[in-house]
Amino acid sequence: MKKYVIERDIPGAGDMTDAEAMAAAQNSNAALAQLAPTVQWQQSHVAGDKIFCVYLADDEAAIRKHSEISGIPITAIHPVDRVMDPASAIGR
Repeated sequence: MKKYVIERDIPGAGDMTDAEAMAAAQNSNAALAQLAPTVQWQQSHVAGDKIFCVYLADDEAAIRKHSEISGIPITAIHPVDRVMDPASAIGR
């Protein structure tokens, strides 16, 4: 599986209540259950009117199918070439 960052433009995303965020996650999980094991959601980062989601997937088509089933829009799909963190500075 490849890693992808999914960019989503969702006005008001940063103002979601806990209940709204829970409902969105439940909706996403229901779609993922239909597509397993071709796509996995790792985490999402909410920033203002955007959500950046990290997925593992067989291909971009699996991510687009998740969007279709869940109704959660995609602005862009970015394949991840490399993951860097502080340990990258010391060759780990």
